[in-house]
Amino acid sequence: MDLAQILDLIRQNGSMAYGLIFGYAVSNSLLFVLFAGYAASHGALDWGSLVLLCWSGSFFGDMVRFWIGRRFGIQWLERFPRVHRSVKTTARLVDRHYGWLPFIHRFPNGIRNIAGIAYGISGISSSTFHAINFIAAGVWAVVVVSTGYAFGQFSEKALNDAASGASIGALVAFMALFWLLTKRLERAVEQAPVAHQKGKSS
Repeated sequence: MDLAQILDLIRQNGSMAYGLIFGYAVSNSLLFVLFAGYAASHGALDWGSLVLLCWSGSFFGDMVRFWIGRRFGIQWLERFPRVHRSVKTTARLVDRHYGWLPFIHRFPNGIRNIAGIAYGISGISSSTFHAINFIAAGVWAVVVVSTGYAFGQFSEKALNDAASGASIGALVAFMALFWLLTKRLERAVEQAPVAHQKGKSS
């Protein structure tokens, strides 16, 4: 199955596609939403509907994770030491950088699905979190969907429609590059609390 057939399949199953995208947006699934933006550039999905769907899904997902963290804490995560440690580290970041962290936590793979819980156990108030989360979810949806859309427009002009193999290769390379950039951002975020701890000890 080539790329054109995949896009046709999405067009023919629009309702199911939108439902899947909402589910992936709840988990802040970056690459899937990026591809959805690409599909929108080829008319398989509607850009506006896609942004609203990803916005609401991302907001709802972090709202639920925030509630879990605030209601149950993280003791239940002790059986998963790595996740438990990541949530505690992210919570320390939230306490210090709650104003801007919600705008980037959806991008680094390592904290994407645990940040909401970290906000829940942090000192941030519910009203403050929900207000920032609403705006940040919208920014994330617009940025990721638009990036996929822009690449779709560019690749359509740069590559011949008959060169489906080249189109797929370019799309995979583009998504891989985006993933690598998020990994670099993840390492930068993980190093932030270390610097903070050194500053406190000195």
